[in-house]
Amino acid sequence: MASNLLSKEDTLAMRRRFIGQSCRLFYSDDPVKIVRARGQYLFDENGKRYLDCISNVHHVGHCHPSITKAAAEQMDLLNTNTRFLHDNLVLYADRLAATLPERLSVFYFVNSGSEANDLALRLARQYTQHKDVIVLDHAYHGHLVSLIDISPYKFRKLTGQKEWVHVAPLPDTYRGIYKEDEPNPGRAYANTVRDLIEEVHSKGRKIAAFFAESMPSVGGQLILPQGYSAKVAEYVRAAGGVFVADEVQTGFGRVGSHFWAFQLQGADFCPDIVTMGKPMGNGHPLACVATTAEIAGAFTDNGVEYFNTFGGNPVSCAIGLAVLEVIEKEDLRGNATRVGAHLKDLFTKLKARHQMIGDVRGEGLFVGVELVEDRQKKTPATKAAADVVKRLKVEDRICVSTDGPWDNVLKFKPAMCFSMEDAELVVRCIDRILTDMEASQ
Repeated sequence: MASNLLSKEDTLAMRRRFIGQSCRLFYSDDPVKIVRARGQYLFDENGKRYLDCISNVHHVGHCHPSITKAAAEQMDLLNTNTRFLHDNLVLYADRLAATLPERLSVFYFVNSGSEANDLALRLARQYTQHKDVIVLDHAYHGHLVSLIDISPYKFRKLTGQKEWVHVAPLPDTYRGIYKEDEPNPGRAYANTVRDLIEEVHSKGRKIAAFFAESMPSVGGQLILPQGYSAKVAEYVRAAGGVFVADEVQTGFGRVGSHFWAFQLQGADFCPDIVTMGKPMGNGHPLACVATTAEIAGAFTDNGVEYFNTFGGNPVSCAIGLAVLEVIEKEDLRGNATRVGAHLKDLFTKLKARHQMIGDVRGEGLFVGVELVEDRQKKTPATKAAADVVKRLKVEDRICVSTDGPWDNVLKFKPAMCFSMEDAELVVRCIDRILTDMEASQ
């Protein structure tokens, strides 16, 4: 393989020379050079195996043979754009439609979650003829200029908040304004959005959309309280806006019990627009926007063609179809339910032994473990979390990363083929590291 032609040191030196330094590496003080992968495992240039708990993009497992076969066969046959008629596009849309509520029946295929969210913003504004957007605190929706503007996680470090962007409190029942002991935290947090809408209206402005990840990831691997989304949607629609569910990180069965994370909010809740990306192509650039016929009709009526050169090409759609097939054939939703519950249960038991674990939360294979210095004060244990990540890599060859406003949440979004044995290994190693850290303190 070409990657073996260079030493790790030469690869790193060339990266520093040619690649922008804002494109950061995992483990920047001692990066891992990966030359191949399979399933939930990565292999470095020396053949050492790493357990990958980070790469949620490779949804059904790295280099899955069924995905590789579908890609190669279609690439050998035809790859062109969607201005030509082709079966793969419509067959894939039909398969996706079967996973969604009936009213989400129109699809636009793109190449990344950022493209999908940018298009969702355009759709919302065209349909409502309004401009303003409500987002959750600490949210991240993509790297395009339009999305930096609606991502507090980014814009607070850059140009600041635009006048048309309005930030609602993160529905965090662990350290937010309403905790788990609140009688109805979903309603309480939804009412903060209602109050924000009233404030926006008092300034003579109008809401186009409410954007939210169905489970906030950068915000700290959070699970939205029950009833939140439906009530927010009620308030937003009454204000003439639409509800956009960002499923870029959480869709395609990761939560186990449902295909989409927004479905955790109940059968009666349906967003107006759903965006999807990362896991959709199992590492191939593939993303999508799903919406209603009414919203799509308003977008068509503006008289401007929407064309995406690579979005929905035959190869991408063949890969997307293969991903759906593998999810079903290998019962990966069932695996996410079983292994995710086991992982969460093991961490909950670990919490009883380690005061540093403040909270354990998650659904399926979307799990967060929040580390704190003091359980009462909930002081974020940012350094400790970084030390755990580093030691897991060095001592156990396990790749984990952190998230949350203070980078103190160990996040687990592994490939859906992650096993019971993988879960037990990770927890056993973290137990050892926390025991050692607590002894040294």
